[in-house]
Amino acid sequence: MNNLLTASLEWIDARYPLSQQWNEHLAKYYAPKNFNFWYYFGSLAILVLVLQMVTGIFLAGSYKPDATLAFASVEYIMRDVEYGWLIRYMHAIGASFFFIAVYLHMFRALLYGSYRKPRELLWIIGMCIYMALMAESFLGYLLPWGQMSYWGAQVIISLFGAIPYIGEDLAVWVRGDYVISDVTLNRFFAYHVVSMPIILLGLVFVHILALHHVGSNNPDGIEIKKQPKNEKGWYLDGIPFHPYYTVKDIFGVGIFLILFALAIFYAPEMGGYFLEKNNFFPADPMNTPLHIEPLWYFTPFYAILRAIPDKLGGVVAMGASIVVLFFLPWLDRSPVKSIRYKGMVYKLALFLFVVSFFGLGYLGMQAPTPTFTLLSRILSVIYFAFFLLMPFYSVWDKTKPVPERLTD
Repeated sequence: MNNLLTASLEWIDARYPLSQQWNEHLAKYYAPKNFNFWYYFGSLAILVLVLQMVTGIFLAGSYKPDATLAFASVEYIMRDVEYGWLIRYMHAIGASFFFIAVYLHMFRALLYGSYRKPRELLWIIGMCIYMALMAESFLGYLLPWGQMSYWGAQVIISLFGAIPYIGEDLAVWVRGDYVISDVTLNRFFAYHVVSMPIILLGLVFVHILALHHVGSNNPDGIEIKKQPKNEKGWYLDGIPFHPYYTVKDIFGVGIFLILFALAIFYAPEMGGYFLEKNNFFPADPMNTPLHIEPLWYFTPFYAILRAIPDKLGGVVAMGASIVVLFFLPWLDRSPVKSIRYKGMVYKLALFLFVVSFFGLGYLGMQAPTPTFTLLSRILSVIYFAFFLLMPFYSVWDKTKPVPERLTD
């Protein structure tokens, strides 16, 4: 049996570099030995991406991208398709878990400077993944054809109209009609199940290649590839990804799946955060909901949009709140990467940024009032100040000496 497997592997290797790829990206990919809790979320994001694609394929088999049938087809999936309710909940709730994993993955980069040299391009590719994920989520949000799906898409698409000169024509082009209609639903379905998954998979593939080229960062921010190798051919502070981190990731996957199952079976709506109450009613163009809000993972940017009284200014501010993330590698001028060796100034700035992000997320879910609008403006200033003042406070901050070797 072993001889047969060896011969089969040799036959494949002669025609495709299977063993070479296995060694380069798993067995002989050397990662820092001090990965901690924060390093689970990259692999978990890949896991959720696979779950979303598999469940999406099954849902597409029973879904009808037709304005008169879409809502009923979702009800059919939930009630009559065998285990359709489970697949639908896995897909809908999986979107929220996807963003949870991605946001924590991005926060890890802020903690340990994973966007710094030589990982600038890796960070930019990751931000492209984030924007593609936002687009994919928005496209899929319309498909259930519920009240909040319809009116949420109406509000977001209308923002294109704020662009001078080409705005109205651009909004019509995105909708495919003068209003959201059957044409919009059809093209959003096509983009959601074909175009964006291809883009996402391509970006994730390039992201992993870029990561394995420059090597993984670590909680100390020390480049292990600059270290000599020991008698086994390992970097002094590196260990093979397989089997050490594959076992570690399997443990993380187990914990994640338990939490995922608890959400699916016991709290699929999550109080309206994962599945909104208004989306249990079919879309009605003649009945506008009292309060239109996006899903929770868009609400920080939606709050920034609403904080600006001018429509064009709000759109620019919302776009800038995402675009500024692309420039993070050049805004941070600290001599050290990791928060372990940065001073209190950066730690305070990061704390205020997290508070502003969660605060804006909460305010984006609330009906606008003068008090909430004022709070949104204050938190928006704090959000942008974290990035725009970083070239200054990252230099002024008192840092600690970085050790030559990784710490436990």
